[in-house]
Amino acid sequence: MNDDLGKLILRLTLAATLLLHGVAKMISGVGPIAGMLGTAGLPTQLAYAVFIGEVLAPILIVIGVWTRMAAMVVVINMIVAVALVHSGDFLKITSTGGWALELQAFYLFVALAIVLLGAGRYSMGGTKGRWN
Repeated sequence: MNDDLGKLILRLTLAATLLLHGVAKMISGVGPIAGMLGTAGLPTQLAYAVFIGEVLAPILIVIGVWTRMAAMVVVINMIVAVALVHSGDFLKITSTGGWALELQAFYLFVALAIVLLGAGRYSMGGTKGRWN
């Protein structure tokens, strides 16, 4: 029971905090992301994929449907975000002593833990769900 409760806490923490970023992008738009993609020589339309990684995937993680696949989308989303936006911060320490990429690392590694652990019993897909 404790394992399943821990998985639920991981899922809810990751999804709730990441979903706020997705909602902010839904309100303000993906223009800055499109600009960064264009500068990197990538199609600017890829900016809309952020909604999959920061809105759809967190919703699936919260309800516990296709949880492992949704968490893998978050992992990929964070790798792309670090490579595209934060690569210059990889070895930086903030003025308060924290790693400049600690939030991105949190999202990446919690999502990776969910990929490995699955959704657990407290999910709509249940423990026997193929992608849970």
